[in-house]
This record gives sequence, C-alpha cells and structure tokens, in this order.
Amino acid sequence: MKMDNTDIKILMELQKDSRLSIRELSKRINLSPPSVTERIRKLEDSGVIEGYTIKINEKALDMSIQCIIQIDLKNSKFDKFKEFIYNHPRVIFCYRIAGHSCILVKLSTKSILEIEKFVDEVSTLDATTSTNIIFSEVPINKSVGKFFPFFED
Repeated sequence: MKMDNTDIKILMELQKDSRLSIRELSKRINLSPPSVTERIRKLEDSGVIEGYTIKINEKALDMSIQCIIQIDLKNSKFDKFKEFIYNHPRVIFCYRIAGHSCILVKLSTKSILEIEKFVDEVSTLDATTSTNIIFSEVPINKSVGKFFPFFED
C-alpha cells in the first residue's frame, strides 16, 4: 500500500493510543472524521493495521522472572510441541528459527520453579534446552516513524 504523510500520522497517533475516537484523531491530524475513517479502513484492508491491542505489564501481575529458552527439537515432534505451547499460560512469544536452535521461547513467571517445570515438560518431547534469565530490557525505538525515515510532520 502506498502511504502518504497523513496515513503515517494516523499510524503514529493510533500507536500512542489505539483507543482514540475518530473525532479526537481527526482533530489531532487536522482531517475530517469521514476521511480519517476511510483511511483507517484502507490501512486495515491492506493489512498495515492488523488489529488493536493492549500491552500487559507482566511485573504488575507478579510475573517478575522472565527468561528466553532455546529449544532443539526433532521435526517429527514439532506438531506435539505446537499443541503444548499454544495455550501455555506463561509463554509470551514462541518463534521457529534457523541457527543454533530451532525454537525460541520467552516465558514470564512468578518463580524459577515454573521455568524448571516448563523445561521438564519440553524435555518429554526429546528436546534439549538452554535457558537464559532476563535481567532487564534494553529500550528500543518502537515508533512507527522509524519505518518512514523521510516522513515530514
């Protein structure tokens, strides 16, 4: 989809607060509500906007221990692993990757014992794991604007 500065402004405002009303968004970008509605519809239809979500602070839920687990697993066990991981309550993300390991998982837990239980369960699939505890997150620029270096406000 070809986007102009107005589309980028809409994305930037929605990234800051996806609960903005069309009226408020219209005021912020100086465009009529029907025009804003149409542009958002086009951004959604083209797949640029996939959905609207919330960000949950795991630490506020007492999930203060986070880790990244690298998993090596035989292809024949991958479907069973997907079933296991799909609804696991502590999994934040799971990627199938190429490189030293074949799967990368992030857990957010209340205790080291929960991590141990997860590793033990994965091991029943004849998998090997390597666990890395996360001390802190290094901040990065998550602004939509970084995808559009020539954007002019």
